[in-house]
Amino acid sequence: MFSDLTLTLAQVDAPPNPPPAPAEPAPTDAVEQQPGSPPPAGEEGSPPPRTGVEPFFIIVLGVLVAMIIFSMSSQRKEKKRRAAMLDTMKKGDKVQTVGGILGTVAEVRDDEVVVKVDENTNTKIKLAKNAIQSVTPGSE
Repeated sequence: MFSDLTLTLAQVDAPPNPPPAPAEPAPTDAVEQQPGSPPPAGEEGSPPPRTGVEPFFIIVLGVLVAMIIFSMSSQRKEKKRRAAMLDTMKKGDKVQTVGGILGTVAEVRDDEVVVKVDENTNTKIKLAKNAIQSVTPGSE
């Protein structure tokens, strides 16, 4: 009933679509390609073969290596500074421990420090040297 009616929507002046081109048969001497493999060299329209690592990845790798080197050098400097601070600590210096205890050095031993935390009751605490966070030179 309606087979001879032409249906035109929204594009009255548009030319009619051309009929689809017939599919070309595949050449019989062509090498069969696996999915995901790059096209053979020399075909038109194929991207050039990749020759190596992209420059973006080289730049990112360089930045990561630089960050690691700077981080390691700053850690090494901080470790040396802390060791020097603990080695120069002497009786009478004001110290703060990693736990926040403030006091005055009463005695320094090889791996220990005796810290006086209260002048009135003469309270002393024995601490490991590594527990000292900061040292302020004081008068003896």
